Amino acid sequence: QVQLVESGGGLVQAGGSLRLSCVVSGGSFSDYAMGWFRQAPGKEREFVAAMTRSGGTRDYADSVKGRFTVDRDNAKNTVNLQMNSLKPEDAAVYYCAASITSSVGTYYTRPVQYDYWGQGTQVTVSS
Repeated sequence: QVQLVESGGGLVQAGGSLRLSCVVSGGSFSDYAMGWFRQAPGKEREFVAAMTRSGGTRDYADSVKGRFTVDRDNAKNTVNLQMNSLKPEDAAVYYCAASITSSVGTYYTRPVQYDYWGQGTQVTVSS
């Protein structure tokens, strides 16, 4: 059984930073393309960042480019999201997700493309 557990959320002032982590257990972590999504109250879940199985290719939503960085450690079954220069509009529940893929060069930006999800971690940004 594959499980994803996020951590690192919390309350931060605008302009501050947070680092989210997601530990994946079960399955083979290196077989998963990974992604981060977020969902604010009353809004749909939206893409934040994604990366290929090796981490060699990454993509970001335009709203977070230059401020967020995604990385993974295949030895530790962990994917991280470093969030800098946080804005009030970044406030949401953040989810990590895993997609089983045989393609080493593919990443995904739509929620339906992911097979497993974490429970989410709340990020609150005060202005």
